[in-house]
Amino acid sequence: MTKPTDKFDVIRDFYDNEYYANVGGRASLPWHSRRVSRRLGDMAQRQVLDVACGTGEWLGLFHDQGATVAGIDLSRKAIDECQRRFPEGEFHCGPAEVLPFADARFDLVTCMGSLEHFLDKPGALSEMHRVAKPDASFLILVPNAGFLTRRLGLYGGTQQVKAKEDVLELDRWNELLQQSGLVVLDRWRDLHPISWHWITHGNPLTWPVRAAQALALATWPVKWQYQVYHYCKAAHE
Repeated sequence: MTKPTDKFDVIRDFYDNEYYANVGGRASLPWHSRRVSRRLGDMAQRQVLDVACGTGEWLGLFHDQGATVAGIDLSRKAIDECQRRFPEGEFHCGPAEVLPFADARFDLVTCMGSLEHFLDKPGALSEMHRVAKPDASFLILVPNAGFLTRRLGLYGGTQQVKAKEDVLELDRWNELLQQSGLVVLDRWRDLHPISWHWITHGNPLTWPVRAAQALALATWPVKWQYQVYHYCKAAHE
């Protein structure tokens, strides 16, 4: 008897068998990611949830500060790696649209470069709101359809386009967040391309162009950025 399929099977198969095909070892986040995490304040003794946590790179930053970490991801391979790295944490394999956590549990909820891949974005955001404490912070990183390089036709998306990738204008992302009960307090550039690792990736002939783009991101306005962090709180009536 064959196993029945569900709407997440194609996406799950992509992440398990392609995106995380070579899981192993501890990847390090770029300097800018570490800087962003510090802007959130001290996470010692706090409860932190990363939605679509991957193999736990972001959670590692908060774990090192003394936070209690939890995560969920559609990929079984990614969750197995998180459980190996953080045996005291709580991890689940499943979709972001149904979070297996209690109401009002977390002090910080993050979703880093993943919301654009979800089938039901409002549903996932509603779930993030539900499991967060009333005074919790949210940090959500999303791609920007107004990215200047994309507008010029020089960028077509990430590897994850193969599964699903919806890239929206910043105003539309803001609307989705507001409809889910969140208020955007600030927006921060994602400057992770300003690194030798990013610049020297791929064909050496492209390195000068990548270097120019990386430096441009530091000066371009938010509306032209590749990705943008949205720092949010829950709206209170």
